[in-house]
Amino acid sequence: MSEVTRQGPRGKKPGRDAGGPATAADGDGTRRWRRGRKAERPVVPEAEFTSYYGKPILNAPTWEARDIAGYFFLGGLAGGSSLLAAGADLTGRPALSRVAKAGAAAAGALSVAALVHDLGRPARFVNMMRVFKVTSPMSVGSWLLGGYLPAAGVAAATALTGRLPRIGSVATAGAALLGPAVAAYTAVLIGDTAVPAWHDGYGELPFVFTGSAAMAAGGLGLLAAPAEESGPARNLALLGQVLEMVAFERMTRRIGLVAEPYRAGRGGRYIRAGQALAAFGATGAALSGVPAIPLGRSRRVLAAVSGAALIGASAATRWGVFHAGLASARDPKYTVVPQRKRLAERAAATARPAPGPERPAAGPGEATARSG
Repeated sequence: MSEVTRQGPRGKKPGRDAGGPATAADGDGTRRWRRGRKAERPVVPEAEFTSYYGKPILNAPTWEARDIAGYFFLGGLAGGSSLLAAGADLTGRPALSRVAKAGAAAAGALSVAALVHDLGRPARFVNMMRVFKVTSPMSVGSWLLGGYLPAAGVAAATALTGRLPRIGSVATAGAALLGPAVAAYTAVLIGDTAVPAWHDGYGELPFVFTGSAAMAAGGLGLLAAPAEESGPARNLALLGQVLEMVAFERMTRRIGLVAEPYRAGRGGRYIRAGQALAAFGATGAALSGVPAIPLGRSRRVLAAVSGAALIGASAATRWGVFHAGLASARDPKYTVVPQRKRLAERAAATARPAPGPERPAAGPGEATARSG
């Protein structure tokens, strides 16, 4: 056994006997050295996106899909139908107006019932209206529903009974004014949370929900209104389908990695089903409105089937957004990776030297002095 000193083993020349640096790595992760020997396997495993004790970084919402996703869908259907009802009144289509007003009142009442069921007690919904806070989407949404539901109910009652037409006109105008906000505020509500798939898409989600609401309302008009009065419903449905498609595509492209739950898992299946139903419904709705195509009596059947497909597409989109948000909250990757990326971009921006003031060009005399 050789004696070891501060300079290493006695009698050994480091330059000749010591192993050289690693030059290559094997497939199993070990390093190959110059003299053919192998080092130990790396003791640090690959980084995984986990948290302490296997707990998720975020607490996923405990909402039930049938309550909250149904609340999203029914609120959108109600708001879009009120807007369609006002347009039907302005263009002299009473049958379409009655269908849209009845649909708006029924969908609005069911949406509040779903919300109250999720809250557990009706008193909790009333407590949300004790204050009005502009910076709180929940507070603003509660007051929107509190003003919208009576207006939609009065508009539907006057249209179905034929009494008090002037009051009905005022109520119809009020419901149509609040309808788009009722259809879109739930997107603002979930975009204000920490759930990655919802929060990162806050810029486009209101447009996705608005387009989905218009598509559902137009689908209801195609399904239940007479064919000769379904023109505004068809136009609204096609406009909503295009708006939803463009906004959703823009959102998924912009948020990058966080858009994965919209393409995979349960949320992805709902989104794909909604896209297929929307394409089918929009095609059928467009064909049902072309007089040159000899469809005959089947035109009404095609419009009804297309309307049902558009309503189903809107519902599938809302359920897909709901489940995609829950999936993104459960996986730490969608929280950690974007945070690291933002920190790296911020650090790079901070380390970049600030541009200094430009030095003026030297005059002839100064240049001569410098050269001398």
